[in-house]
Amino acid sequence: MVLGTEDVTPTVFWFAVTSGASVQLDDLITVQTTRPDGKTVTFYGLVDNVRKRHEGVTFESDVEDVVAGVLPASVSYAARVLVTRVDPEHFIPPQPGDSVRHARGDDLKMALSADKMGEAAFPAGLLADGQALPLNFRFVNGESGGHINISGISGVATKTSYALFLLHSIFRSGVMDRVAQASGGQMSGSSGGRAIIFNVKGEDLMFLDKPNRKLEGKERTAQTEKGLEADRYTILGLPRTPFRDTQFLAPPRPGSVSGAITPHTDQRSEGVTPFVFTLREFCEKRMLPFVFSDAGSSLNLGFVIGNVEEKLARLAQGQTGPGVTVEDWTPDESDVALEELSFTEVGGITIRTFEQLISYLEFKLLEDREGEGDPKWVLKQSPGTLRAFTRRLRGVQKHLNPLIRGDISAAEAERFRPNLLRGAQLSVVDIHNLSGPAQMFVVGVLLREVFEHKERFGRQDTVFVVLDELNKYAPRDDSSPIKDILLEIAERGRSLGIILIGAQQTASEVERRIVSNAAIRVVGRLDLAEAERPEYRFLPQSFRARAGILQPGTMLVSQPDVPNPVLINYPFPAWATRKDEVDDLNGKKVEEVGGDWLR
Repeated sequence: MVLGTEDVTPTVFWFAVTSGASVQLDDLITVQTTRPDGKTVTFYGLVDNVRKRHEGVTFESDVEDVVAGVLPASVSYAARVLVTRVDPEHFIPPQPGDSVRHARGDDLKMALSADKMGEAAFPAGLLADGQALPLNFRFVNGESGGHINISGISGVATKTSYALFLLHSIFRSGVMDRVAQASGGQMSGSSGGRAIIFNVKGEDLMFLDKPNRKLEGKERTAQTEKGLEADRYTILGLPRTPFRDTQFLAPPRPGSVSGAITPHTDQRSEGVTPFVFTLREFCEKRMLPFVFSDAGSSLNLGFVIGNVEEKLARLAQGQTGPGVTVEDWTPDESDVALEELSFTEVGGITIRTFEQLISYLEFKLLEDREGEGDPKWVLKQSPGTLRAFTRRLRGVQKHLNPLIRGDISAAEAERFRPNLLRGAQLSVVDIHNLSGPAQMFVVGVLLREVFEHKERFGRQDTVFVVLDELNKYAPRDDSSPIKDILLEIAERGRSLGIILIGAQQTASEVERRIVSNAAIRVVGRLDLAEAERPEYRFLPQSFRARAGILQPGTMLVSQPDVPNPVLINYPFPAWATRKDEVDDLNGKKVEEVGGDWLR
């Protein structure tokens, strides 16, 4: 019953727990009170604090006498409630003595506003009492809001694991079809949504199409420990299957030559396609700015980059093939090995490597006319700025040489062009073997391509982009072309059907406009100092304190329909996340039968 010894307000109150009953943190409860006119008001809330203490004693040392039966005392068992909804919205306080019940069935739907979600509800995990938490898809797909942001300590908060679970739930719960039908649109089906995942840590995400051999044991243990009547996938209404309709992309192995380009992966090569960008595409599609991750730090350098970008785009315009042909360069052996160049019949030179392109730019900017460069390319910029430009290009040359190619055939260029918006529903782009500058280049180029495609063709086929380490790609204090693209996605992407599922260890180090545009906020294990930053003010103080002790597989989820965050747990992955989890041989670990695991 609602306590009268503590203040009772429309948003927070305490209640006493009846003898023999049990209440724990994160339980959802409901209370009915009667107004003076006889009408009822129902409160729904979330337990955020539970306490027990002795009543009728004065000193703390009295506990020994109470336990021994020498001193009479009673035990007070009470819980505090944060109100999540009042129906109807008459914000009067409950009456001390009003009965408090667990929210189940229709009461649970009211407490979590699932009645407002309708066909847009899809499972986001299990509550503390084993019931499913509904999430409103309209706040995910951009209709009412968009984007998901996940924060937590690396390796403990399981940010990527939860992002994958949400994708699995979106794709396999049928919510896209239900929302499309309710909106009068076409059936979305498996083609109605696509996901692009950038794999930045190891090869853990290269096995998402394989079943996880540890699933059965892990879920059986979880079912027993949590006292559930069924396994968690069954309760959530989701299949216990890996991802289907997948493709895996990886950069080429360094040193790969035309006709022998292989993916740079160590644990898996079967089903993995290498991707490259041709030199002509690099120039024509204006990829140069993404080579400079900190171009915004210098106005003069930014001017040079913009000018050279424009000149290269005009140079490549109308050309065909992977390379770029120039007719105003007479290199010598100090510029580049002459035997590697391809001379055309009309006296021009076809540039076929990124290194040769840099040599050409050095010639045009610094050496073309009496050692001062071509005035049309220089545009009165100081030699120091021009040398800084070429010096930075030389610094990233070895990292981008395998990715930017003009020495491949036209057929190879078409075969190895990254295709993320046609074909597979789930695309994993493995960039963990790339250096930092190369990772930034790939992420920036591919995200811009997706954004420009959606600008041309609109909302059909929602694209979910999963990107970890947002603090690296969109830092709060610095500017870069990649950050600009992420800002465009965060602020305009939902209207175009691009949804960012971003993750980071520290939201305080990510551009504020990106984090604040996420309708769904998720928090795993946090450093307690980080939890006190303003970015986590959406968490009540009691939840911020608990964020420091959350276990892997447990998250705090905040959504617009529910004013307070909710603690959930989610099932063990049904898909393999490491090579040793792959279940390819009827549940037997591959090493147990010997031989090549790819066979």
